[in-house]
Amino acid sequence: MRIMTYKSTAIINKEGKWFVARSAELGVVSQGRTVEEARKNLEEAVGLYLENTPQNKKILSKIPPIFALIEVNA
Repeated sequence: MRIMTYKSTAIINKEGKWFVARSAELGVVSQGRTVEEARKNLEEAVGLYLENTPQNKKILSKIPPIFALIEVNA
C-alpha cells in the first residue's frame, strides 16, 4: 500500500480555556490546552479521517484555500 502525504491548513482559535484547531479544507476539528497540543491533535484527527474515507471522497485540494481579512461595521 502506498502512503500519501496530504497538506491541510490549520486554523487555531482560543475558546475559553481550550485552543480549537480546524482543518480549513476538511472541516475536521480537534482541541488542546496549548496551540501545539491542538495542532498535534488535529494532525491525528485528520489522519484518522483520511484513513477512514474512501480515496474518491478525499477533498484535499492541491490549491490551498484563500484567506482574506475583512472589516464589517455593525
